[in-house]
Amino acid sequence: MSDTSRDPASGEAEDAGGREREVLKARRESLERLRARGVEPFALTFDPTAHAAELRERHSDLPPDTVTDDHVSVAGRVVLRRSFGKLVFLVLRDGTGDIQLFCSAVFLGDDDLALLEEIDLGDLVGAAGPVMTTRKGELSIRANRLVMLTKSLRPLPEKWHGLKDADLQQRWRHLQLATDPGSREMVRARATVLRVVRRYLDERGFLEVETPVLQPVAGGAMARPFTTHHNALDMDLKLRISLELYLKRLLVGGLERVYEIGRTFRNEGIGQKYNPEFTMLELYQAYGDYHTMMELSEELICDTAVAVRGGLAFPFRGRELDLARPWRRITILGSVSEAIGEEVTLERTDLGALADRHDVYVDPAWRPGKIVQELFEKLVEGTLFEPTFVCDFPREVSPLARPHRANPGLTEHFDLVIGGIELATAFSELTDPDEQRAKFQAQAAARAAGDDEAHPLDEDFLRALEHGMPPAGGIGIGIDRLLIVLTDAPSIRDLILFPHHRPEA
Repeated sequence: MSDTSRDPASGEAEDAGGREREVLKARRESLERLRARGVEPFALTFDPTAHAAELRERHSDLPPDTVTDDHVSVAGRVVLRRSFGKLVFLVLRDGTGDIQLFCSAVFLGDDDLALLEEIDLGDLVGAAGPVMTTRKGELSIRANRLVMLTKSLRPLPEKWHGLKDADLQQRWRHLQLATDPGSREMVRARATVLRVVRRYLDERGFLEVETPVLQPVAGGAMARPFTTHHNALDMDLKLRISLELYLKRLLVGGLERVYEIGRTFRNEGIGQKYNPEFTMLELYQAYGDYHTMMELSEELICDTAVAVRGGLAFPFRGRELDLARPWRRITILGSVSEAIGEEVTLERTDLGALADRHDVYVDPAWRPGKIVQELFEKLVEGTLFEPTFVCDFPREVSPLARPHRANPGLTEHFDLVIGGIELATAFSELTDPDEQRAKFQAQAAARAAGDDEAHPLDEDFLRALEHGMPPAGGIGIGIDRLLIVLTDAPSIRDLILFPHHRPEA
């Protein structure tokens, strides 16, 4: 057995563990004292009549050392406690901000004073009394009554110590939100974006719908799905990787403008722009095309920027990002040619060698279109800071897009890149069932050759197309990635409330 008693790190860990056990024991003892006195430490309900932000706005001009006749009740978590003999100041944090409680033996009864002795940091407490200001002008509630709402049996991180680490912030999101009010702004930004998106689309005649999360064939994108088993039907089902194919079925059914905001799942890596579970907006408009989707996405994203950032120009990654319209439009082949310094076409037979010269990995089985897409993603995408529509992708990487009206070797497919991040993909949708079947069969061949992200053949969707789908434009926008841009968050995982983690050791 190794001797760890002389290891400073080991000693510090043992001391910290001992202190934690003492705190947990003390809180359990407080819990028992409350119950012995007939105080329920986990209250059923409470009726606050005011919140911190509302009180600060209502009494913004209140002079120091003033007591009002505005009697209120408030509730929140105790995040600060200061004692000065028989005078105790508690700071309560509710969903809108902080408010101070002025707790004096002069205004509290014996039962409330006894309760005050049991209140620890992290406890949820209710209080009632008149609004006042202290001699220093701090807005407060002069507590005439205290109520224990929830006894916290485990302390919050002391002064935010230990949760500055991004991994711990994401793993213990409840603690981040409880102790860092600024982190709640990410939650509010998401709610704002979803509200603006729905309002914009609803006003333009789009219907919000819900389509299956569990699907027999996971289609609509080129990604690896999660698989589960349905016992009653004795069949494997996939968590959806896209919302696309069921929304297109609704166009076949005569619903001309539809959208869905939903959770999407891809069994892929975790990184700055990737999480296995994320939120997508997908919408489809009959009788539109990818030009229609360009105009729509410009308007929609600008509306969200104004709502979240107050305007179209704001800092992102240390630079000024300007979303003023119209946005730049380029082609994928043209942008790769410019990056490399020579013309790149799908007809070139040396694309693999070209990629190798630029340190871009190419699988020997990849066809020209896939190589061009990889060159774009590695050499171009990250350099596109201002909003840019990257248009006209090769057919083999766009199995659901319509062939380009002027160049049948390409498709009417664009990716929208802002701040070096791909935010959206849109098509003039493919409506020819025979052409769609041929593309699915090509994807099936790629899958058989080892590409497990190739699009599966979906006979049920092909049958729907054979009934006739109107010409349409469609777009998918990653809500989490849009929020990265609008909030300048470091990672998609900072914007997903509870991202996935490896189990703690």
